[in-house]
Amino acid sequence: MSRKLQRTEVCADCSAPDPGWTSINRGVLICDECCSIHRSLGRHISIVKHLRHSGWPPALLQMVQTLASNGANSIWEHSLLDPSQVQSGRRKPNPQDKVHPTKSEFIRAKYQMLAFVHKLPCREDDGVTTKDLSKQLHSSVRTGSLETCLRLLSLGAQANFFHPEKGTTPLHVAAKAGQNLQAELLVVYGADPGAPDINGRTPMDYARQAGHLELAERLVECQYELTDRLAFYLCGRRPDHKNGHYIIPQMADSLDLSELAKAAKKKLQALNNRLFEELAMDVYDEVDRRENDAVWLTTQNHSTLVTERSAVPFLPVNPEYSATRNQGRQKLARFNAREFATLIIDILSDAKRRQQGKALSSLTDPLDLGIDDDQHDYDSVASDEDTDSELSTQNNNNTQRSNRAKSMDSSDFSDGPITLQEYLEVKRALASSEAKVQQLLKVNNNLSEELRRLQKEMRKAGSGGPSPFGGQHLSGSTEMGRYMVPKAEKHCSSTDSDYDNPQMYELSLSMHRSSEEEGRGESEEGVGGEVVEPDPTLPCTEDVILKTEQVTKNIQELLRAAQEFQHDSFVPCSEKIHSAVTEMASLFPKRPALDAVHCSLRLLASSASRLQLECRKAAPSEPGAPAVDYQLLTQQVIQCAYDIAKAAKQLVTITTREKKQ
Repeated sequence: MSRKLQRTEVCADCSAPDPGWTSINRGVLICDECCSIHRSLGRHISIVKHLRHSGWPPALLQMVQTLASNGANSIWEHSLLDPSQVQSGRRKPNPQDKVHPTKSEFIRAKYQMLAFVHKLPCREDDGVTTKDLSKQLHSSVRTGSLETCLRLLSLGAQANFFHPEKGTTPLHVAAKAGQNLQAELLVVYGADPGAPDINGRTPMDYARQAGHLELAERLVECQYELTDRLAFYLCGRRPDHKNGHYIIPQMADSLDLSELAKAAKKKLQALNNRLFEELAMDVYDEVDRRENDAVWLTTQNHSTLVTERSAVPFLPVNPEYSATRNQGRQKLARFNAREFATLIIDILSDAKRRQQGKALSSLTDPLDLGIDDDQHDYDSVASDEDTDSELSTQNNNNTQRSNRAKSMDSSDFSDGPITLQEYLEVKRALASSEAKVQQLLKVNNNLSEELRRLQKEMRKAGSGGPSPFGGQHLSGSTEMGRYMVPKAEKHCSSTDSDYDNPQMYELSLSMHRSSEEEGRGESEEGVGGEVVEPDPTLPCTEDVILKTEQVTKNIQELLRAAQEFQHDSFVPCSEKIHSAVTEMASLFPKRPALDAVHCSLRLLASSASRLQLECRKAAPSEPGAPAVDYQLLTQQVIQCAYDIAKAAKQLVTITTREKKQ
């Protein structure tokens, strides 16, 4: 469902006109720039959704519209609206202010630290305060005052509060009163649609008995939101819940049937229920991230890809979770389309199996999903901003998905078969959502910043002559996170110097999985921890930068073609990239003294050769030939381009460091 924006609507955080996104749990409308910060905070802080390009249940959209038009933003900016309480030096950003640090710091203070929310008088017993707020919420949800209930929730009222005298939860009250929008708000904040009252009746029972059948059906949908969302992501279909609660896509030809995947499935089946629920919630969050990535890329202005707006290459850290779980959540971004589809189907199948009473109870690590042991872990607090000391009180959204993971009952199931063609049609529409696109954009932008920095240093050093770029810089997309700097591989042999050997395809294939994590920057010792010895045979830094710029410009052309599904442009783009890579490699000696240079050159050449092989698959096939899976092909093409950009960046870094010594 889509909606038409009103001219009077402005971003809740910077007052920019015509906001295209919303924070569902905050009840506010936000612009693209502010949305990028909301997404980096994580869904436990802000649940974002596009107003026009995302699917909307009608009641949920109406709930957001009602809150936004009735001053929900004043809840989060309470002290800013009171002149007597305005903090010294604190002001709300303007649309023209920079995203970093001005807008980002304000948004984090507003939603993560709740710095401007009305503070209740301190009491010795905080539990009493929470109980009082929850009782007020229990009473208020029978009315239509959404903003009152949101204010209570912002102060700490519990959406699942069980009233000791009434024997019900707030959702029971809202369901009985037929308050559809109150029910939506409560569910967003973690209310369980299947919670029993003192007599064992659920909110759905209350809605049916009161004649609110539409609300009862909506509560059933809310109860199964997790599995519905996973199924819809794969096949574009949801169960009707009248004939069954599960759709499990049958796509055997597209699944990852490797021994590693089979072993991972057995481990998943052996999880106890709590760990299985956590894994399902994490996959749900990853689906949301990927879908928002797809919308994000289609709504950005690609006339220039240089922007302050932050991408979200993997799930942000939730400080309520352990470091191990956060690392596991971030690893989900590495799964390609086939691997991720396999995992989702395994989860859907096992959710159904468990509700049939066949669940196992052995304890297994949910994060070991067949990922190679030699893969690096993300930093336990890897995010664009430090969040160690910035804990939010708004984490009820996790309870919401946990309750739904628990609430799948044992009714009849609809396992309608989904054809491979149907699957591919849906996946093509989401092609731009893959994490590799975001990673490539980040690497390109980081390289652009590196080139500009080097230019500036060379000018200061009086190296002579104008900039080789003529004042024009690369177009990247998003800021490079401090943890997104690629590292050189150390497992290359120094005996093979045939950089143009197409057989390096296999080497690149084995290298890219362990190279997707990016460190916080190379040490002064050298790339990948090596001690870099001066090498007088290395080319001039300016020459390397010039060739690198040409490589990355060609990569951007390929990226645009991938985003716009122009598969016929893959081959000519790959030829340009291969030519630029060959010219760049020719600057270096055939047998460089430094292993780091050798490794980077091998990765550069092998990735370019592999890119050509992959792009040729997009050429028109002969009649009767198998259909091309453009979703998987696009992802492989993007991965190759990512490796090329990474290798080029390594060579620039090494050359610059050597010339300084």
